[in-house]
Amino acid sequence: MPTILDLVEAAESQIRCLSVEETKALYHEANVTMIDVRDIRAIWREGRIPGAYHMPRGMTEFWVDQTSPYFKDMFLAEDRQFIFYCNKGWRSALAGKAAHDVGLKNVSHMRGGFTDWCEASNPTETVEKK
Repeated sequence: MPTILDLVEAAESQIRCLSVEETKALYHEANVTMIDVRDIRAIWREGRIPGAYHMPRGMTEFWVDQTSPYFKDMFLAEDRQFIFYCNKGWRSALAGKAAHDVGLKNVSHMRGGFTDWCEASNPTETVEKK
């Protein structure tokens, strides 16, 4: 029976994986959208990468798949690069693979997640609880 780490490794073999350093070099570019798949309470508590878009992990397939009633138009942009991240890089690997499986092009994820991003003293922003 596979473990969660086996599933993460399998997902990473099918999508582009970026280091924190590679992500930092890309995240501010106009054609890049950072997708934060952490729980909203973690984002309120810990902040996020500046300008990141929040997408709950459980909604990935529904928001990305054009046949879903929950589809978000932002995922139509074929020239846009979507970089998924979470706290440690496990959920973002699975979310990235799921998004890829339902047709999203130019999807990648950041290994090490928000934890490694912060440990490298990269910029973050506060998100107010609504």
